[in-house]
Amino acid sequence: MTKIVGVCVSEKKGEKKNNIGVGVLKDDFGIVGDAHSCAGGHRQLSMLGTSSIDKMAKLGADVRSGSFAENLTVKDDDFKLYDLVIGTKMHIGDGILVEVTQVGKECHDRCAIFKQVGTCVMPVEGIFVRILKGGMVKTGDDVTLVP
Repeated sequence: MTKIVGVCVSEKKGEKKNNIGVGVLKDDFGIVGDAHSCAGGHRQLSMLGTSSIDKMAKLGADVRSGSFAENLTVKDDDFKLYDLVIGTKMHIGDGILVEVTQVGKECHDRCAIFKQVGTCVMPVEGIFVRILKGGMVKTGDDVTLVP
């Protein structure tokens, strides 16, 4: 089963996020309390799979949930987030509905992880979603694809 293993926020942009374990996803906004949240737009929430984090750890990076500034870290055993296409919808926990709006991103500066090991997964394997229906999200919540 695909599950949330990290709910992460930061007070400032450009820093690693902290796993707070539980948060509120607000419709068409993002996660309450995160520096990147804003109304509208297509990058309201970022997600990254544990398989991506594991790749970087094997290269020697000291990484954990939130290290890539992702809001939700997902144990991605059933499907890989980076394989999803724009427009894919997912249910999270009880009633949250999100839609994939972007896969990967352009990195403007080489992050600390890139400088440490020479590569980074977020620009290729991270995804962004918009929140169609918000609610409370917590570690352990199921993530399922909408058929």
